[in-house]
Amino acid sequence: MNIYVGQLPYSVGEEDLKELFSEFGEIASINVVTDRYSGRPKGFAFVDMPNNSEADTAIKALNRSMLKGREIKVNQVQPQKKNKRSKRRFRRY
Repeated sequence: MNIYVGQLPYSVGEEDLKELFSEFGEIASINVVTDRYSGRPKGFAFVDMPNNSEADTAIKALNRSMLKGREIKVNQVQPQKKNKRSKRRFRRY
């Protein structure tokens, strides 16, 4: 299950999240999202846990918990909805 972790302090790295989530089960991958130009963290990350029950337990335990002085949000990633307007069509005049 893919998990969204938001409102992270900018000082939080992959190792911090690994330590936080590993107590709930196996972690397949962690992706701390960074700005492509500056390389600085954007304040959110994605954690992939292969076992859904372990992931649900982690979400329930960690959502709205404190991490380095900030309240973090932890939720299951929802699939993006396709928007008909997102397909931009450019016409030639």
